[in-house]
Amino acid sequence: MELFSLTIAEAQRLLRKGEISNQELLRSVFDRIKNIDIKINAYVTITEEQAFDRLIAISGVNPSNPSCGIPIAIKDNLCTKGIKTTCSSKILGSFIPPYESAVTQKLLDSGYIFTGKTNLDEFAMGSSTENSGFFPTKNPWDIKRVPGGSSGGSAAAVSSGMCIAALGSDTGGSIRQPAAFCGVVGLKPTYGRVSRFGLIAFASSLDQIGPITKNVEDCAILMNIISGHDIKDSTCADFLAPDYTEVLKNGVKGLKIGMPKEYFIEGIDKDVENAVKLAIEQLAAMGAEVIPISLPHTEYSIAVYYILATSEASSNLARFDGVKYGLRIEGNNLLDMYLNTKSAGFGKEVKRRILLGTYSLSSGYYDAYYKKAQQVRTLIRKDFADAFKKVDVIITPTTPTPAFKLGEKMANPLQMYLNDIFTTPVNLAGIPAISIPCGLSKEGLPIGLQIIGRDFDEETILRTSYAFEQATEHHKRIPPI
Repeated sequence: MELFSLTIAEAQRLLRKGEISNQELLRSVFDRIKNIDIKINAYVTITEEQAFDRLIAISGVNPSNPSCGIPIAIKDNLCTKGIKTTCSSKILGSFIPPYESAVTQKLLDSGYIFTGKTNLDEFAMGSSTENSGFFPTKNPWDIKRVPGGSSGGSAAAVSSGMCIAALGSDTGGSIRQPAAFCGVVGLKPTYGRVSRFGLIAFASSLDQIGPITKNVEDCAILMNIISGHDIKDSTCADFLAPDYTEVLKNGVKGLKIGMPKEYFIEGIDKDVENAVKLAIEQLAAMGAEVIPISLPHTEYSIAVYYILATSEASSNLARFDGVKYGLRIEGNNLLDMYLNTKSAGFGKEVKRRILLGTYSLSSGYYDAYYKKAQQVRTLIRKDFADAFKKVDVIITPTTPTPAFKLGEKMANPLQMYLNDIFTTPVNLAGIPAISIPCGLSKEGLPIGLQIIGRDFDEETILRTSYAFEQATEHHKRIPPI
């Protein structure tokens, strides 16, 4: 077995036994990056020199630490001290943060080493990583297809062995959707479970950081590290996170699984529908009880999401004005400088969302759009609350189709937005959800199964995911690249 193909748990076991060294593991991953990333374009910045320097620095501090030297990739909207952080945008093309984000600091404190910063849709605005300000990332299963977005670089890197695991961020599905497209595991935690300090904001009431891994056990391992209260983030929940690895083997016997009719709609790809229904049958055979449910306001989730997300984006991105940091293009006066900087620095999709958000918040339209969207958001959250009075988890497809071809939806933004139809309700409700592999399409492309849980009940969705994973072989499939 190539060392780059190891999981976190496997690497930890081998390191403990002395069967591999930290240097061998790190070298294997960086050799893989050199051989493969020219085809995939998963990384914006590769930090090989810094990684080996850090390994030397920490090796003697706590040599018994099982996580010491395990290589992990970081989405390029998470601030990393001394390492360029661009959000895949020209407006931040040379920005080097003077501080570390909360989650990356926790990883460093645990002995992990960063392989680099991964590509994303600019400021996390997109579903394919084609909206990067630098270059599109490609899917390791088929380089003519997208890896999903916005965390496409992280998912592609994990899937192709260019890191052992990665972090992403999820505003409307940006961890789960690329995880589904790339055949890996991606968890969006409950809003407030993980600190957002140091995450460059897209939509502050929706953004959440989470892990992208090769299997469910690794997801639980990383959640143990990144979860927990942070005084630097006022939205971070002030209570102790559990040990997520302890519940993995509890099984699904007696668990009540909700199957919402609104997620099995006309137009869904037949391979996706069949794979998800087979997965539900598998869980039922293992002792879970399947209960039909309804989430009646699901049909409004895309409209609500794109009003609220763009409104918050228009506010958050106002800070990138050429005055304080980032790109600056001079003009004849201050207004010219603003216009020149933002025109050159932001890509088309970011400009489109700023305009949409500014319109929704403008005088005369606020009540009709933003306020109404917030009211419907409350109804969507109530739908989930009512459903969880009857069931323990809800299972749906992650996406309506497998990965689509590069360029296929770029000319039609509305068609691209509809790709998030099954993931956005979770962010609007603030609840946790995971995507795990559950099959392949007729074309050999991965299909994702989404498992949704109650507020702060990541344990149950991890337990359900692990039970399914152990009963199947889907997570063992690797891309042909």
